[in-house]
Amino acid sequence: MTTDSAKRPNILIILADDLGFSDPGCFGGEIRTPNIDRLGYEGVRFSDFHASPACSPTRSMLMRGTSAHLAGVGTLPEFEKTMTEYQNQNSYVGHLHDSIATMPELLRDGGYHTVMAGKWHLGTTKQQSPIARGFEKAFALMVGGGNHYAWEPTVEPGEANIMVRGSIEGMYMDEDAFVDKLPGDYYSSNFFTDRLLKYLKERPADDERPFFAYLPFQAPHFPLQVDKAWVEKYRGRYDAGPEVLKEERLARLRELGFLPQDMPAAPFYAYPQRKSNQDWEKRDDVARARSARKMECYAGLVENMDWNIGRVVAHLEATGELDNTIVFFMSDNGAEGSILEAAPPMRNLAAGFAKYYDNSLENLGNPDSYCWYGNRWAQVGTAPSKLYKFFSHQGGIRVCSLVRYPQWLKQGTISHEYCTIMDILPTLLDVAGIPRPGTTYRGRDVEPILGRSWLDYMTGKAQHIHDDDTVTGWEFIGRQALRKGSYKIVRCPIPWGTGHWELFNLAVDMAEEVDLKDVEPAKYKELVEEWGHYARKHGIVDCKKVETAFDLQIEDLEDGLPEIPF
Repeated sequence: MTTDSAKRPNILIILADDLGFSDPGCFGGEIRTPNIDRLGYEGVRFSDFHASPACSPTRSMLMRGTSAHLAGVGTLPEFEKTMTEYQNQNSYVGHLHDSIATMPELLRDGGYHTVMAGKWHLGTTKQQSPIARGFEKAFALMVGGGNHYAWEPTVEPGEANIMVRGSIEGMYMDEDAFVDKLPGDYYSSNFFTDRLLKYLKERPADDERPFFAYLPFQAPHFPLQVDKAWVEKYRGRYDAGPEVLKEERLARLRELGFLPQDMPAAPFYAYPQRKSNQDWEKRDDVARARSARKMECYAGLVENMDWNIGRVVAHLEATGELDNTIVFFMSDNGAEGSILEAAPPMRNLAAGFAKYYDNSLENLGNPDSYCWYGNRWAQVGTAPSKLYKFFSHQGGIRVCSLVRYPQWLKQGTISHEYCTIMDILPTLLDVAGIPRPGTTYRGRDVEPILGRSWLDYMTGKAQHIHDDDTVTGWEFIGRQALRKGSYKIVRCPIPWGTGHWELFNLAVDMAEEVDLKDVEPAKYKELVEEWGHYARKHGIVDCKKVETAFDLQIEDLEDGLPEIPF
C-alpha cells in the first residue's frame, strides 16, 4: 500500500438500477453491452456477489461498508414515511445517519477528488445530500425514480402522487441547490454521463489528486423510457416470450461458467392468488405484443446505459488514465419483478396513469408513457436464482458485478468467491493506503466497517475473500435471510413464502428449492441462532409486525387483473 497520491489509482464506480444478473452480454444476456463486456472480459466477473434486496439499502452498504440497518437505511425512504413500525427506529430512518463515515468523506480526507452524477436516494434534504456527505461536485436524483426525460404531466390539484408527480420539485440537486427545471433535451443516462465527464474534464491542471467518480445510473429502472432508435434494435427479439429467453440465457450461463452443467435453475414463480394464466402461449396476441414491447424498451435502456459507459471509458483511455483506474460495475439489486398494478395500494393510481399517460402499444417507451415489464421477464434477468428485487432469496440479492484493474493478478477470469457490496469500501481504503476510521470519525461515534478487503485475494496473497465463518444477514419489509458459508436460511412471509425459516445449501442448490431443515437440523439450529444475534445487533424490526404494515398481497380476482394500461 502507498500514500503517494501520484501513484494511487483513480476509482470509478458504476451502479446500474434494477439490472438483472444475466442481462449484460458477459453475464449471459442477449442485450448488446460491448462496453460492459469489455470491462468484464478484461477484468474479474463475480458469480457470487451480493447486494441488498432494494436500491437505497444497497447504496448505504456501498457508501459505508456496513449493513444497511447499521447505516440507517433498512428500508426505502418512501416506506419509512408510511410504515408505522419503522417510526423512531434507528435502523429504518431512510437516510444515512451521522453514525457512519461515508466512502466519499473518507476518500476526500485521504486525498481524492470526489465527484458524482446520478441517483442518490439516501436522503432528500440538503443536510442529507451528496455534497453534505463528502462529494465535492455532484448532480443527483435525490429520490428513487422518476421520468427519464424532462417531462411531467400537468396534474390537476389533489391528483399528484409518488408516481404521477406533475412536478420535479425536490427531486434533483445540482451541487448544493435544488433544481426547479431540467434542460429540454434531458435524458437521465445521457445527462448523468455528460455531467460526470464535465467534472473530470474541468479539474484544474495543478490538481494532482487521484479521482473518485461515482456514476449511479437511474437506468434500467422503470418507467421503461428510451429513444425509439434504441428500442427498434430489439424489434421482434422477444416475441417468443420469457420462457424461451430464459432457456437461452441459462444455456449461455452454463457455457460461460456461471452455472454448473448439472445445477438446476429456479422455476418461474407466479404472483400469488393471480387467477389469470401467465404462460406465454396462453396469453392473447395483444397481451403478448405489449409484453414483448416492454422488454424491447428495457433492452434499449440497458444498451443506452452501456453506450454511455463507453463514453466514460473512452475518456479515460484518451487521457491515459484507464489502466490506472479501478473500475467497478454492478447492479444495486435483482431485476424489478413486482406487478405493481396488482397491489391494492396501486389500484388507486390506475385512473391517474390512464388520464395522464399514453400507454398505447406504439407509444410505449416515449416520455409520456409509463410502464414496467412484470415478474416473468424479471425472472429471466435473475436466472438461475429464485425471485427478484425486494426478496431476500438469491434473485433479489445476487447481482452481476465486475472489477477491472490491470495491476491485479486475476484479470480475465470469473471469480466464484462469495463477496458483498460492503467489501468495496475496505478494498479501496487498503489500495489507497487510507486508514480505516475505527469507531470514531471527526469527533463522533461511527459504526465499524463490516466488509472484507479484496486486496490480498486480488494480489494472490489469499485464496479467499471471506471464510466459512462469515455471517451476513438481510432483511427488507419482513423478508429475512442469513448466510454462513454456503448455507443460507430464508424466512419469507405469506403469501410468497411459508412464514417459517427454510435452510438451503447454495453449493448444490442455487435455486433455493430443497429445504434442508429436517435433513440437517444442527445446521438449521446454528443459523437460526445466528439470526437472533444478528437481528439484535442490527436493530431489525420483528417480521410479523412489518408484514402487517406492508401488505403487497393482491386481491383474489376471479378473472385476473383488471385491464390497466401499463
